[in-house]
Amino acid sequence: MMSADLTMPMLAAQQNSASKTAKLPPQQSQAIEKTAKEYEGMFVAEMLSHMFSGVEVDPMFGGGQGEEMFRSLLVQEYGKQISQGPGLGLGNEIKRMMIELQQS
Repeated sequence: MMSADLTMPMLAAQQNSASKTAKLPPQQSQAIEKTAKEYEGMFVAEMLSHMFSGVEVDPMFGGGQGEEMFRSLLVQEYGKQISQGPGLGLGNEIKRMMIELQQS
């Protein structure tokens, strides 16, 4: 019962956002969608970077200094990939807010 109570406002916000998106020109709607996904990806990457900051490189089988150097790029890719799927739901909220700002 608790999960249904939490998902109902999210569904209503998505439907409201979808109806407002229909009023925007397609090019502007696509730009807003892309920007919201990119922002969510950056946010997720920042959260993951803090998670990986305490992980040491394995001295026996790790990649050494190369692994340390390229870890930030890997974390950025993780963030992008997570945001391309359902993500955290942050992208939908950002999109909704951007649409509201465009229409006010």
